[in-house]
Amino acid sequence: MGSIGKLMKHHNQRSSLQRLRCSVQNYDWGKRGTDSLVARLSALNSSSEIDPEKPYAEIWMGTHESGPSFLIQNGDENNGFLSIGSESLSLKDWVLENPKVLGEKVVQKWGSDLPFLFKVLSVAKVLSIQAHPDKELAKVLHKFMPNLYKDANHKPEMALAVTHFEALCGFISLEELKVVLDNVPEIEELVGSADANKVFDITDRDDENKVTSVLRSIFTHLMSASKEMITTIIAKMKNRLHVESQVRLLTEKEQLVLQLERQYPADVGVISAFFLNHVNLKPGEALYIGANEPHAYIFGECVECMATSDNVVRAGLTPKHMDVKTLCSMLTYKQGYPKILQGVALSPYVTRYLPPFDEFEVDRCQLPQGESAEFPAVPGPSIFVVTFGEGIIYTSDLKGDVITQGDVLFAPANTQISITSASQLQIYRAGVNSMFFQAS
Repeated sequence: MGSIGKLMKHHNQRSSLQRLRCSVQNYDWGKRGTDSLVARLSALNSSSEIDPEKPYAEIWMGTHESGPSFLIQNGDENNGFLSIGSESLSLKDWVLENPKVLGEKVVQKWGSDLPFLFKVLSVAKVLSIQAHPDKELAKVLHKFMPNLYKDANHKPEMALAVTHFEALCGFISLEELKVVLDNVPEIEELVGSADANKVFDITDRDDENKVTSVLRSIFTHLMSASKEMITTIIAKMKNRLHVESQVRLLTEKEQLVLQLERQYPADVGVISAFFLNHVNLKPGEALYIGANEPHAYIFGECVECMATSDNVVRAGLTPKHMDVKTLCSMLTYKQGYPKILQGVALSPYVTRYLPPFDEFEVDRCQLPQGESAEFPAVPGPSIFVVTFGEGIIYTSDLKGDVITQGDVLFAPANTQISITSASQLQIYRAGVNSMFFQAS
């Protein structure tokens, strides 16, 4: 009897956990074929083949209608999925019929729906320069442009690096911006000397509103420049950097900008990258992004959690619809390097990441072979995804289920969880932010 068999002995009854089949998004920026963690997880999650030529960008775990999850019932005749008539039963519909699985406080706050959306991302090339609207703006955008903005919710989010992960996030400091304008003459040529001089004229005595106004003005002029002007300026910058690279080492940001230009030639997002912080996350580090903050993921694999929304305002580095006017008007224009979360150790094998948002938190569990981890009962729902290895997951009444790479499970509120590894095991949990329950 193998290690799984030994662990499963005496624990063959069905638990309260719900296994999920999850949706995949094949966006063009995703890693292709088996290079993609998303592809490998999805193939195991839904018993599907991997197309080596196809990009596998995101796997969605939750109730959003643009990428729904469905309940699986072991041994069900209809492809293993719980069904109503000829239709598979979605997690959204099941939760709507069984709101008690969310917990009383979650239903009071957010109604009969999961307040968070959990994802795994495999990024091969940069995503668009984008921001997510706050609730007030989201309602307006959804009302007047429902074909572009599919829901009326805000979308704060957090990315937790699984591999080395790169992103652009938030505006650089004023002092850094002055250096950029000194060293990248093409920007002044694009926005005009008047805007550039306003940046140089700012001193420590100026208030935050003035700094914000100047940054908004120069960034808006940059992002609103004509396609012809942008094409000319980027070509000029590219030629200059090529010449200068013969006599000096290009900076990390200059090398990044040239990388972006190869992916999206003559795109305004290439130049705008000079205005944003270049963030490098090690595995186990996390970055959270509030409403109205500019960002773009560049490369790597992460788990991501957010409020249940798919609202994105884009303005560069994308073939999709761009709404430059909305993006430039909505941004907060806060400056400085973003806060990187290292997580808080809950036990030797579990680390928790708590962003300043009520809707979600994420736990990272790394178990050596034969070890166990406990997840105490919480007043809200959880979703678990196994990204590596195999083991057994137990609920409070000691009913156990085998879990292997690609498995995704929904745990109702007030469910105590214990996990024992049969091999090295990596598993992530998303749940409602525990600070929300303490505050309420």
